[in-house]
Amino acid sequence: MQNLRNVEAEQFLLGCIIIEGDLIKETTLEPKHFAEERHKQIFKAMREVDKLGRQVELANISASLGEALAAVGGFEYLTNLACAVPSTHSFETYETLIYEAFRLRDVQSAALAFASSPTDEGITELYQKTIEAQEVGVKETRTKMDVLTDIYMSMEEDHGDLTGVNTGLADLNAMTGGWQKSDLIIVAARPSMGKTAFALNLGRNNAQKGGVTDIFSLEMSDTQLTHRMLSSIGSIENTKWRNPKRFFSEDDYDKASKAMGEYEKLDIYIHDHPTQTVADIRSKIRKTKKDHPDQDHLVIIDYLQLITPIGKYESKNHEVGEITRELKNMARSFNVPIILLSQLSRGVESRNDKRPMMSDLRDSGSIEQDADIVTFLYRDDYYDKQSEVKNIAEVIFAKHRNGATGTVNVAFVKEYGKFLTLARQMEAAM
Repeated sequence: MQNLRNVEAEQFLLGCIIIEGDLIKETTLEPKHFAEERHKQIFKAMREVDKLGRQVELANISASLGEALAAVGGFEYLTNLACAVPSTHSFETYETLIYEAFRLRDVQSAALAFASSPTDEGITELYQKTIEAQEVGVKETRTKMDVLTDIYMSMEEDHGDLTGVNTGLADLNAMTGGWQKSDLIIVAARPSMGKTAFALNLGRNNAQKGGVTDIFSLEMSDTQLTHRMLSSIGSIENTKWRNPKRFFSEDDYDKASKAMGEYEKLDIYIHDHPTQTVADIRSKIRKTKKDHPDQDHLVIIDYLQLITPIGKYESKNHEVGEITRELKNMARSFNVPIILLSQLSRGVESRNDKRPMMSDLRDSGSIEQDADIVTFLYRDDYYDKQSEVKNIAEVIFAKHRNGATGTVNVAFVKEYGKFLTLARQMEAAM
């Protein structure tokens, strides 16, 4: 009887979506949450139609199913789903029933696995699975009074000058108040401007101040990135890592040893698989949040255009737009700042003033819309070897949803890949 009710809930929910296609946008259900295999296939097809920006209705769902249409019962079954729905007003009720059934199946499966092969580790895994199952499909609701109470309480607290994750650069902190939790921050630049080095500095600064940093590298290996961070920590020339045996001096060996000791203590996690999807990134962030619940958490992704998409899209702009939307939602759901590196188009090179602008964002799509902060890195001495502005990088805030736009100048020690507060660097040089 219980199974029959669960199947009916799945049928009614799918029927609701066929009648009102926009309901697909209001649910967090995934195909795995359905018990019936054909319902999984139908819901997956609905998601794919919605991702393509098309109306979720019978013809488009059937087309998306393709050869699988016959296996799920054909066009007749889809029509019957829509006709059998008592009311679309009960959509959330059907959704809740599906989640409840999934949670029970999930825990039951874990319990049976433990019963067939009981171990000490299995006890922990079963407990963890039970806790996770309780969170599936749970939607937090806050009343107006909850929000006002939080605001009132915050009025009594002195947050100081820093309200977010410390950037490690005084002038950058002054502009942002630190990287704010739930923000999606774009750092874009042309090649060789130092955007990877800049991001690594931000990640290391956070970890050195007691935070935890996840770095998702889709272009460089963990060894290459670690070389860069050791160079920055120990003030070792980057190029010497190509052959330390030949190029390292005795002093370099000493500095490298000390830098390794310091780096080993930092909570920095590099994920360097080249074909990472948004789902892969989400799972790693979730693990870090569980392992380090009380630390300031910073996420760095290098870089946007190399993230592997899930599914097919009409254009690169649609693909990138979907990725940035998901990353923004991820920043909000995990309550962490995400720094996303991005390429710029070659249009920059054709102008006399090569400082980047919003229109230079490559595959821009909805990047500007989804991002809370859009920054560009620019170094005048890269383009003009006679420039009087040596070893200075401009961090150009082109968009700042909750703050001011403008430019922050920071010192860039290129041979070490190190970014420093400008005043501090000038004092060191005197």
